[in-house]
Amino acid sequence: MEHYAGGCRSGVTAPVTAASRLEPAIKAPTPASWAYAETFVPEDDVLARARARADELGCPAIAPGAGAVLGVVAAALKARAVVEIGTGAGVSGVFLLRGMPADGVLTTIDVEVENQRAAREAFAEAGIRSNRTRMIPGRPLEVLPRLTDAAYDLVLLEAGTLDAEEYLEQAVRLLRSGGMLSVDNALYRDRVADPAQRDAATTAVRELGKSVRDHKQLLPALLPTGGGLLLAVKR
Repeated sequence: MEHYAGGCRSGVTAPVTAASRLEPAIKAPTPASWAYAETFVPEDDVLARARARADELGCPAIAPGAGAVLGVVAAALKARAVVEIGTGAGVSGVFLLRGMPADGVLTTIDVEVENQRAAREAFAEAGIRSNRTRMIPGRPLEVLPRLTDAAYDLVLLEAGTLDAEEYLEQAVRLLRSGGMLSVDNALYRDRVADPAQRDAATTAVRELGKSVRDHKQLLPALLPTGGGLLLAVKR
């Protein structure tokens, strides 16, 4: 059997030659390609204003490319129940809620009440009904144990915190089978891939990634979008 451009077929007389093959598909993107991908899905004024409020508050906001991926994931899962650890100013919440079905509810946790006030403003501007969000102020490690086992389709957490690995088992407990764990900022300022970077924050994010990768209940993939988006399906 000979190899052809469309796969292995019989009865065809045009075998692939070296000259007809495409260039290798595995090639690192250039900075221009990365930037193009990050802004491929344009953001509207609602997200622009939410980002501005995040800057004013000094709280991190998910990058445009990673936010677009989150919206696609929420839509693909038909995620009706989502937990977000770290409300921020509502940027990631807008992406999630826009991807979720119209009856989907986002449970979002943040220790800063001011952040959640800004997020409410973003959600209202996006036309999202107030009954689609459940905002819980408080420390995540105090709130998460009160949430129901295996009741959520998607859990999002921010990797750039020293407590992030402590959230992992809680997130796995909360997810239903087939649910998705999403970890934003998983490459942490482009430092995780560099073994010479051994500060506490970078080491914590690196160890979180390894724990997700090696977890027996999770099937992971790391996407180099935004600050790094680590996705894992619960088996």
